[in-house]
Amino acid sequence: MRTVVAKFGGTSLADAEQFRKMRRIVEADPGRRFIVVSAPGKRFDGDEKVTDLLARCVERAAAGESCEPTLVLVHGRFREIMDGLGLEFPLEAEIARLREHLRGEVNPDWVVSRGEYLSARLAAAWLGYTFVDPEWCVCFDADGRLDAAMTRRTMGAALRPLQNAVIAGFYGADMDGRVRTLSRGGSDVTGSLAAAAVGADLYENWTDVSGLLAADPRIVPRAKTVPYVSYRELRTLSYMGASVLHTDAVMPVTGMDIPINIRNTDRPEDAGTTIVRKLPKGETKYPIIGVAGRVGMSVIQVEKVMVSDESGFTAVMLDILKNRRLPFEQCLTGIDTVTLVIRSDLLAPCKDELFEEIQRKLDPDYLGLTERLSMIAVIGEKGTESCDANVRVLQALARAGMPINTINQGAGKLNLLIGVPEEKYEEAVRAIYDTIDGPV
Repeated sequence: MRTVVAKFGGTSLADAEQFRKMRRIVEADPGRRFIVVSAPGKRFDGDEKVTDLLARCVERAAAGESCEPTLVLVHGRFREIMDGLGLEFPLEAEIARLREHLRGEVNPDWVVSRGEYLSARLAAAWLGYTFVDPEWCVCFDADGRLDAAMTRRTMGAALRPLQNAVIAGFYGADMDGRVRTLSRGGSDVTGSLAAAAVGADLYENWTDVSGLLAADPRIVPRAKTVPYVSYRELRTLSYMGASVLHTDAVMPVTGMDIPINIRNTDRPEDAGTTIVRKLPKGETKYPIIGVAGRVGMSVIQVEKVMVSDESGFTAVMLDILKNRRLPFEQCLTGIDTVTLVIRSDLLAPCKDELFEEIQRKLDPDYLGLTERLSMIAVIGEKGTESCDANVRVLQALARAGMPINTINQGAGKLNLLIGVPEEKYEEAVRAIYDTIDGPV
C-alpha cells in the first residue's frame, strides 16, 4: 500500500463542516496515513484566522493590555468545532494555560503556534489517529533556523512506527525546548518534511483551490488549472506571487522525487495540479505553463563607460547592498551598465543614503531610478528554450502597445522576466496569458 502525507490548510479546517470533509477525504484512501494540519482559517469574508487572533494576543500582552476579549474569540472557534463534531477535549484547560503564559514572559512563537496545536489535537481525536507534537521532532537551531537534516531523522523516528498520525504544522522547537515557528504558511513545509521523513509516495496539499492556475484569477477570470508543473517551475511561480504553496515546501521532497498534489477540499473530485520532476509518460510538456508577477518594484541603473573592464565594479555595487541588508530581485549587467531590480518598500527608507553612497564609491557617469514598476515572469522550462514562444510573448506585448522597461532571461532558461509600468501590469498579464498553448 502506498503512503500518502496529506496536509490540510486553514480553510480546510475552518469549522466543523470542514473537519467532516477532511475526514471523508482521509477515509477515501487508506494510504493517507499521516495528516498535517494548519490552524483554522477564515469561515467567510471578514472573518479572522485563528493565527491572527493569537498574534493579536501577543501584541496586546506586549502593550500591557487585556488579552481576554481575543482569547474569548479563540476559545469560541475551537468550542464551535468541538460541539459541531461532538468531541470531548479539555479545551478550557488549554485556554487557561495560554492565558497564564500571556501574563508572564511571553514566547510569541509558542502563543501563535497554539492554533496548529489545538487543531491537530482535535483532528487526531476526530480521525482516531495518534497525535504527534512537532516540538518532539521539528528541529530548530539556537538562532531559530530550521535544521532540515535533523528534522528528517527525528520526524522519521517519530512517525515511521505509527500506523496513522496527525502532526501539527508551522512549529517545532530548538535544542533548549523553546518553541519556534516557520514563516506564515509554514505548515506546507511541515508537510513536505513529513513526506520526506517517511519516504512517502505522494504529498497532498489540500486547500481551497483546485490546483495552480496559469494566471491570477483576479486578472484572468477564466484562467485554467495547470495539470503538471516541475519543482523549479512551482518555486518560480510561488516566488512571483502564486501563493498556493509556500515557496520552501518544495525543497524537502525534491531530492526524493516525491510528487506534490495540490487539491481542493471542497471539490475532492478535481485532479488538481501535480508537481513532479519529470512528466508521466504520455503527458505533453507545453512551452509556457503560467504567468505570474509582482508590483511595487524599482529599478536602479548605474552607467559608467568601460565598466565591464573595471575589475570589481559590480562587486562593490553588490557589497553596498549587502552591507545595508538590502536584497535585490535581479541584477542585469551590460557593457557599460549595471541594473538592479529592488522592492520599492525596501528601497524607500534608505533611497537617498544609498544613492549618495553609490555616487561616492563608484563615481558613475549616470545614476538613475525608475519607480512604480511591475515584474512579470513567463514561466516554463521548455518555453524559454523556444525562440517562437519568446517571440509570441513579445509580439503580444507590442500589439498591446506595452512599454517594456527590462527584459531578462537567466542562463537556466526557466523563465522570461519582463518589467512593465505598474499601471500596465494587469493588461500585460492578460496579453501574455493569451499566448499560452495547450490545455492551460
